[in-house]
Amino acid sequence: MTDTETPLDKQVLILGIGNVLWADEGFGVRCVEALNHQVQFSESVKLMDGGTQGIYLVQHVQAADVLVVFDAIDYGLEPGTLKKIYDEDVPKFMGAKQMSLHQTGFQEVLAMAEFTGSYPEHLLLVGCQPVELEDFGGSLRDKVRDQIQPALKIALDYLKELGIEPVTRSGRPEALAPGELEIGMYESGRPSEEDAFREGDPRFVNPISRSE
Repeated sequence: MTDTETPLDKQVLILGIGNVLWADEGFGVRCVEALNHQVQFSESVKLMDGGTQGIYLVQHVQAADVLVVFDAIDYGLEPGTLKKIYDEDVPKFMGAKQMSLHQTGFQEVLAMAEFTGSYPEHLLLVGCQPVELEDFGGSLRDKVRDQIQPALKIALDYLKELGIEPVTRSGRPEALAPGELEIGMYESGRPSEEDAFREGDPRFVNPISRSE
């Protein structure tokens, strides 16, 4: 078996979910993006930017024997804390305190996969407690960004225990999402704090009194 082979031809899905437009909501997507740039797996392993697709991910989950999910999860812990959840406990944590509609959708994905009898044999959720969500167009906060590499190590160690190991990537990978959303381009294109207006439409936020 070579370094990039998957034992017994198991189908593996490594999925990042969340919305990169809302600060730390993008943690999961940034994790799978970073992994895609750093390593490469056999053809039996699929890396996917699931974004906020929700129920549209069900066919991909149904096809997976092993599922690894990265996401920002509100565990009620110290911001930036990583937590590992396994197997049957994953749906409970994704629904305990939903931060956005994509988590509701992914709960339904897991429920549908289980109902149809096509549920992953092995399931790992690597979640990070967010620092900030209410910042449209904002970046990952440092405490969350600093957890990307530790999160990848957790996932890679888990896969290694299952006999699934990648090799260091050589060359530029195929993008998982539109290039404009790749972290380098996305961050470099952000306007300065002085130029960015994030307080809403002034016509409605501070309406002029008719008496004036």
